[in-house]
Amino acid sequence: MMNETYKLSNGIEIPKLGLGTWLLDDAQTVQAVRDAVSMGYRHIDTAQAYMNEAGVGEGIRSSGVTREDLFITTKVVAEAKTYDAVSQSIDESLKKMKLNYIDLLIIHSPQPWDEFRDDNRYFEENKEAWKAMEDAYKKGKVKAIGLSNFLQDDVENILANCEIKPMVNQVLAHISNTPMELIEFCQKNDILVEAYSPIAHGAVLDNAEVKVIADKYGVTVAQLCLRYDIQLGLVVIPKTANPEHMRNNAELDFSISDDDMETLKNIELIKDYGEHSFFPVFSGK
Repeated sequence: MMNETYKLSNGIEIPKLGLGTWLLDDAQTVQAVRDAVSMGYRHIDTAQAYMNEAGVGEGIRSSGVTREDLFITTKVVAEAKTYDAVSQSIDESLKKMKLNYIDLLIIHSPQPWDEFRDDNRYFEENKEAWKAMEDAYKKGKVKAIGLSNFLQDDVENILANCEIKPMVNQVLAHISNTPMELIEFCQKNDILVEAYSPIAHGAVLDNAEVKVIADKYGVTVAQLCLRYDIQLGLVVIPKTANPEHMRNNAELDFSISDDDMETLKNIELIKDYGEHSFFPVFSGK
């Protein structure tokens, strides 16, 4: 799995499996990146909002692997909705990570988090933000540009007004919560979908129906969850600082049958993400 990639619309290859770093501080992130890279991970996902970009940069530099062999993603804060704010934030990310370029830069949300999914859709502001992303891409500061948490009409707004099409849309996608219409729309428009929280922050681990299917394949529920998303054509970026979990998350050399995939697509929706429900995406806001 470590060596498997998808190809973005501009020809850049992106590893199917990445390491997520949400809720890790700088010190935890440095060690997590080192551990992951030593196991063969080459894709690291962070964000300005995670406040650990410096840790990612330090982890990269101390990993013993050349920069060119790694794929680093970061995200522009959801509150940056002007050309200047986005441009400045890109430079700040490069400075914090001490990198010459970012492999994938994403707008973290179509709306500021405290207005997430409210009536103000920020269509005009996102067009301006996207222009800054395009210019950073043209200047070589970033190798690929994309979106996160954008609904279909949010994506359509960018497609109708862009010079360079989004290459990625990173969304919440896991067993019991798979936005199939959005995924299919993106894929038809040559936009790769990435799944964050592919194990539902653990909320799916105790689901009896899912466990029966995992047992059938002799794998853990977490491994089944990751394989499920990959078979849908998605990138997966499970977050962990635990080396054992990192190893297990990469052991995905099995295939889920079509019948079992259909069953998993129709598992009852998880409505409670436990301690993570404070975040707008998981709160149901």
